[in-house]
Amino acid sequence: MTNEGKKPTASKEELSEKWLYRHFLRDFRHVAEKRFCVLDIAFRGGDVIDGSGAPRQQADIGVRDGRVVAIGALDEPARRVIDADGLVIAPGFIDPHTHFDAAVSWDPFLTPSPLLGVTTVLAGNCGFTLAPLTADSSDYIMRMLSMVEGMPLEALAGGCDWSPRSFEEFIARLDGQLAINAGFSVGHSTLRRIVMGAAAIGERASDEQIERMTLLAHRALAAGALGFTTSLGDAHVDGDGQPVPSRHAHPDEFVRLAATVRDHIGTSLGITPPIGPFSDATKQLLTDMSIAGDRPISWNVMLVEAKHTDVYEGQIVGGDYAHARGGSVIALTVPELSRLRLSFDNGMILNMVPEWGDVLALPLRERKAALADPGVRQRMFDGYSRMPNNSVRTRLDWPLVQLGTTYAPSTQRFANRRLADIAAEQHCDPLEALLDIAVADDLRTDIWPPAPGDDDESWRLRERVWRDPRVVFGGGDAGAHLDMSQSWRYFMTLLGEHVREHQRLSLEEAVHLITLRPARLFGLRDRGRIGLDSVADLTIFDPARVGSGPLSMRTDLPGGAARIWSHGIGLAHVFVGGVEVVHDDELTGAKGGTILRSGRDTTTVTPRDFPSGS
Repeated sequence: MTNEGKKPTASKEELSEKWLYRHFLRDFRHVAEKRFCVLDIAFRGGDVIDGSGAPRQQADIGVRDGRVVAIGALDEPARRVIDADGLVIAPGFIDPHTHFDAAVSWDPFLTPSPLLGVTTVLAGNCGFTLAPLTADSSDYIMRMLSMVEGMPLEALAGGCDWSPRSFEEFIARLDGQLAINAGFSVGHSTLRRIVMGAAAIGERASDEQIERMTLLAHRALAAGALGFTTSLGDAHVDGDGQPVPSRHAHPDEFVRLAATVRDHIGTSLGITPPIGPFSDATKQLLTDMSIAGDRPISWNVMLVEAKHTDVYEGQIVGGDYAHARGGSVIALTVPELSRLRLSFDNGMILNMVPEWGDVLALPLRERKAALADPGVRQRMFDGYSRMPNNSVRTRLDWPLVQLGTTYAPSTQRFANRRLADIAAEQHCDPLEALLDIAVADDLRTDIWPPAPGDDDESWRLRERVWRDPRVVFGGGDAGAHLDMSQSWRYFMTLLGEHVREHQRLSLEEAVHLITLRPARLFGLRDRGRIGLDSVADLTIFDPARVGSGPLSMRTDLPGGAARIWSHGIGLAHVFVGGVEVVHDDELTGAKGGTILRSGRDTTTVTPRDFPSGS
């Protein structure tokens, strides 16, 4: 037997030399790429709108290790070259007011936000947060979120982990798991329920209880919470139909909790105030909170329409009041008509009608029976007649309300029709007709009130408000009101409808208002503007096509629950930290997101840095 024809076996010394040679080549290649500036990605020939509001310029952009390392005419080699001719390269869009706290458990892509060009979302708003969490608070918080933020109970129960955890544990579980960047604040109602239990509803907190709340807030902020948020919003009720815990707090509790952010770098404050023009007490409270925390306080959400200028004017002056006293109060507003899908199944907004809240807080079977009861209906009619003439009453002008989908065989003929026409056909009052249809539909009937303020005068007014130093774009509530609202798509309607179709803003202005301006308010480091060493969060779109896709309903939530769906059109690429998460209007499946932590990813913004004076 011979070794003829067999491959010679290498000796141990030869194998060792080959191993060393391969590793030498690898290390040499790595050093050479650094030395000779091999880029990960080169975008060539695009129109760069850098987020500052400055005019666009045609330039190449080089990205390496998740950051922008070159801007201008590039000749460096790159592993990937993207032809951006005819496209706009902008900073990734920033959504400063979302409620993705629950959705992170079942949707690591935080849809549809990246499909709208959004690369950073801030959650934990209005005082409703899922961390910290204790065993005896979880059920209450779950039911509160379902009612107040329109998150289906079956999705919350089946899709979220409700085990006890600290804030640090909550965000640590999310590291490396999300497609886009996300930061979370700590919420007042959650802290109050943990500390006070059932007494959080209706009782004033003792000094010792407030001290325990502030201790929990400090722990969360030290662990990376981006700020403290709270609510006095009239529509904010819990799963029992009672005002949420924060609405039972006295001013000193709000101010002492707001003061916690002062001790932590890169933190912020947020609140949902009572509806309508600010009272003297509201202006003073927001000012005191801003001064105590030494931070601007943003509030959600300012609706602008010409028919109710007294409301917007009575709110925006809160910024002037605070500025004159050393604080800063900033209004969030959405550049989108506030179109809402309502239903008696959900009850949100409808529960703001006098005498309706208790009825709509009943379990579904009891609620349906109550809405069919003539005595309850009369009480509801009486409550509606006492409503003040505000934006909610404007929405609920029953003859103008249009139904969408109806669900029972007996109600099919009423789908997609106005209540005025249905009531005339049925020879009854429009509200009576609506209640009859809703009861037959097991309360699922789609109710589409007219969107207030869709007139030329209102749009001219909004154009001025959008440029106001006391205002920042935000308040779309992505992740909440899943079957009710689509305001979260405002990024696409802004660029398509308001910029391209109606020229209400220049493209440079619009990009600035959804990138650098919110980044500055919340102190986001190296985001919101394209510059050397900025994080490569980039949204690349076709300005001739960009806009919002059609609305539809999807049943893709845990438990088969439904949500309103829309995505952007004309998005060529969305990069998060140099990772492409969207390509040609579709998710790539990649995850480039960072869990933003205060101090590490944010810098401190004081009232002097972001003043609210007009």
